[in-house]
Amino acid sequence: MLAISEPAIRASFVNCTKGEAKRLAVPNDLAGRPWDDLDFLGWRDPAAAQRAYLVAESGAGLVGVALRVAPQQAGRVRRSMCSLCLTTHTGDGVSLMTARKAGPDGRLGNSVGACICTDLACSLYLRGKKTAGSRIHETLTLAEKIDRTTTTLTAFLRKVVE
Repeated sequence: MLAISEPAIRASFVNCTKGEAKRLAVPNDLAGRPWDDLDFLGWRDPAAAQRAYLVAESGAGLVGVALRVAPQQAGRVRRSMCSLCLTTHTGDGVSLMTARKAGPDGRLGNSVGACICTDLACSLYLRGKKTAGSRIHETLTLAEKIDRTTTTLTAFLRKVVE
């Protein structure tokens, strides 16, 4: 992924108002992000545990979505798999994240959800730059795994925009 600026990030959001996009918490370490290793930019809002954001490149430019993170059930030990990168985590390493749909459907309260790595570090797990949980052994090349992840992410984003 190419490095992106804060104004470009704010302008990319499709499922919130311009005012909401202007007020959301953008990471202050954009210059230090490992852009060459990222397939998308994802982050959690440090001031609100239930908010997360994701920005990805698409054929039409950048697409950003605001996500709502479902609360974890306390005291339950479980193993879950991220639907984007297929990394398996124990505990709260994977969360159900929902995105309000863009446009009229979103104003009616419709949303789309996916189970995603809670820290949104899917790109780093794929490349072995970050470890937590486990990855299933696959015979796919790294390029094929990245392609699968971006295809799944593109399908998710398409559902938000449609």
